[in-house]
Amino acid sequence: MQVILGTKIGMTQIISADGVVTPVTILQAGPATVTQIKTVETDGYNAVQLGYGQGKNLSKSVSGHLKKAGENINPKTLKEFRLENAPEVKLGDVITVESFNLGDKVAVTGTSKGKGFAGTVKRWNFNESRNTHGFKGNIRRVGSIGSMYPQKVWKGKKMPGRMGHDTVTVKNLVVAFIDKENNLLGLKGAVPGPNKGLITVEGKE
Repeated sequence: MQVILGTKIGMTQIISADGVVTPVTILQAGPATVTQIKTVETDGYNAVQLGYGQGKNLSKSVSGHLKKAGENINPKTLKEFRLENAPEVKLGDVITVESFNLGDKVAVTGTSKGKGFAGTVKRWNFNESRNTHGFKGNIRRVGSIGSMYPQKVWKGKKMPGRMGHDTVTVKNLVVAFIDKENNLLGLKGAVPGPNKGLITVEGKE
């Protein structure tokens, strides 16, 4: 089962024996604890819930839920992963980077950096208006957003608004580095989100 939770550390480079430089993103991947198992017979679908990190001040309902997986399990984050086949793990099992191999292709999901409220030039790459003699100087304003009919603004119109802080998934990233002792995972290329951000990694089995 190639699924794991982790946090983004940052980017670096790996130099192979033949001198090829590969940019990689290093993740602190796991260890993650199996806190719940769902099957088709009991829940209608196959899934596994993983707990990651060290939490505190958990509610009584969450604490009672985690007791089924064992004592002294106090994760900061709980995440469910749907599976095609029945999971081959049991409650309390620990998932580490050992389930991944060099060359595996994975899908990585994270939350992109939030940019705050942004105008159309920054958010949608609009052009600025002309800044010539006689112009009022509002070169970054939106301009016309509709016509006489249908007297409304269509949904999905590109306008100013909140930019970033979206769930982003990048597929087919290649595992280029594994450190089993320190639970580090290196993926070739860029991973969405800021450093220390929560990342989910799902492999293709």
